[in-house]
Amino acid sequence: MKKQKIYDNYPFWIVFLSNLVSVLIYLISAYIIYKTGILWLIIYLMYILFLEIRLLKHACVNCYYFGKSCAFGKGRISCILFRKGTAEEFIHKKITWKDLIPEMMVFIIPCITAIVLLILNFNWLILILLILLFLLNFSGNALIRGNLACRHCKQREIGCPAEQLFSKKKKN
Repeated sequence: MKKQKIYDNYPFWIVFLSNLVSVLIYLISAYIIYKTGILWLIIYLMYILFLEIRLLKHACVNCYYFGKSCAFGKGRISCILFRKGTAEEFIHKKITWKDLIPEMMVFIIPCITAIVLLILNFNWLILILLILLFLLNFSGNALIRGNLACRHCKQREIGCPAEQLFSKKKKN
C-alpha cells in the first residue's frame, strides 16, 4: 500500500478549497440568520469570530503547523497574532464530542433558523440554502478533512486529539 504524502506546508490549492468550504458555510449561515434581523446576524458573526480566535489561540499555537501552511492556513495566521505554545500540550489534549458542541452550533443554529423560517413562511431560496448547508457541512467537510487535510497532516502522525476522537481504529 502506498504511503500518503505528508505536507510540511500544504499547497495553496488545498488551503483555498478548505477555506472555500468554510466560507461558504459561514456565508449561507449568515444569510439565513440575517433573515431574522441584523442584530442576530451581528451576534452570530461575533460568535464565529470568537470560535476562530479561540482556535488560533488555544490549538494552532501548539500545532506542528504554527507558522506554516496547514490545510486551513491557520498556522500562518496564528503565528502573527500569538506566541508559539508547546507541542506536548497539543499532543496530550483530550477532546470529546461534548467539546465540539460550540463548533457544531455554527451549523445547528442556522439550520434550526431555516426550518423555523420555512414553517412560518415557505421560501424556495431558504430551502435551497438549507440543503446546500447540509451538503457543505457533511459532504464538503468530509471530503476536505478526509481526503485533503487530515490524510496529509504531519500533526496527525505526531499526535492529534481530533484524529484520536474521529479515528475508526480503537487505541488501547
